Amino acid sequence: TFDQSLAQLKTFEGCVPWMYRDTAGKVTVGVGLMLPDAAAACALPFQTEGGAAATAEQIAAEFARVEALAMGRLPSFYRAASSLELPEAVMDAKLSGVLAGFEATLRAHLAGYDTLPGGVKMALLDMAYNLGPAGLLEGYPRMIHAVETGAWAEAAAQCARGGINAARNAWTRQQMLAAVVATIQAEAESVEKSAEGWLRRLWRGVKRAFGIGKPSCCP
Repeated sequence: TFDQSLAQLKTFEGCVPWMYRDTAGKVTVGVGLMLPDAAAACALPFQTEGGAAATAEQIAAEFARVEALAMGRLPSFYRAASSLELPEAVMDAKLSGVLAGFEATLRAHLAGYDTLPGGVKMALLDMAYNLGPAGLLEGYPRMIHAVETGAWAEAAAQCARGGINAARNAWTRQQMLAAVVATIQAEAESVEKSAEGWLRRLWRGVKRAFGIGKPSCCP
């Protein structure tokens, strides 16, 4: 589930190894990792085009260059021949660390988090990454209650977010609805096993009552 969440977030958020400005104008890198200032950028192991480690001066200069450009453009607009980049392994590690922290917060605040269906966990992690854990837990009380009580259809009805594309909302809703199907299937299997067990017990009783299957003592 964790690896699937990482891959899905890279799809939704994009994975850009160079610095760019997001829709709010913040300098960003990787999978939506916002860099509040040049110092935050300098803390990351950016590399030059040739793969050499970038210096603090180079990183600070690139941060300043990107920050001075117009906002509201595609990430490709901010890339230059001299742009520094983060290795993919570093971007994945940063994303994994953020997700691990978010999951720890959800586990601490959501009753029965570890027993939730995998799809529901992925939906919650996606929402937490987009909204922040506090934004999810405090901004969606009806959905959180539905998740804690296993009311998946209600959770699906309450999980829509503003400010994101329709496909991402549809994906989140589908993860919740998939839990409805899984619950129905599990209940059906339980009933089937119970019925099979009842029939076996009935048949054993009939055999005992009528001596069916007992060896005959007469030739």
